[in-house]
Amino acid sequence: MRKSTIALLTLAAGGLLLAACTSRNGSDLAPPNTVGQVDLKRYQGTWYELARLPMFFQRNCAQSEAHYGLKADGNVAVLNRCRTAEGRWEQATATASPQVPGKTDKLWVVFDNWFSRLLPGVAKGDYWVLYVDGGYNVAVVGDQQRKYLWLLSRTPEVTSQVREELLAKARQQGYDTSRLIWRVKDSEIKVLR
Repeated sequence: MRKSTIALLTLAAGGLLLAACTSRNGSDLAPPNTVGQVDLKRYQGTWYELARLPMFFQRNCAQSEAHYGLKADGNVAVLNRCRTAEGRWEQATATASPQVPGKTDKLWVVFDNWFSRLLPGVAKGDYWVLYVDGGYNVAVVGDQQRKYLWLLSRTPEVTSQVREELLAKARQQGYDTSRLIWRVKDSEIKVLR
């Protein structure tokens, strides 16, 4: 009885995973437009998340930041850090690689965790650069199905004008910005003692 239950659960989980990978999220919209090419040397460094759409794996994050470093093989080393409302830091590492060789605006991100090791080649996420300003100071990143969206900056805060410009860029791509979760200010984080 136990083996059949495990087999059934494994089959169901596999089916859900395949359905999630192929779902268009009920949208008839064409995929969002990307920037065409990203200078990964200029893109590397620290980016602060200003806002994001709700997602399970960031459910406890009050503040998030990503650290990108260009690797010798042309891929990007990723270190994502998340600070909870209680002041605890959590982190995850990953590697980002071009979805199409030579094109750097659409990347696959594979995290170094048990799930990725269990299903290599399947457990990867879209990272589409939809907008980056000329100085590589702010960016809008999403995915093909508009399930994920991040508004990023080199600084934890931006002016209201820059914020509105980023929101406008996201809306132009068909994202629902009314659901965004905004970065919590430092003064609102409880420090654990």
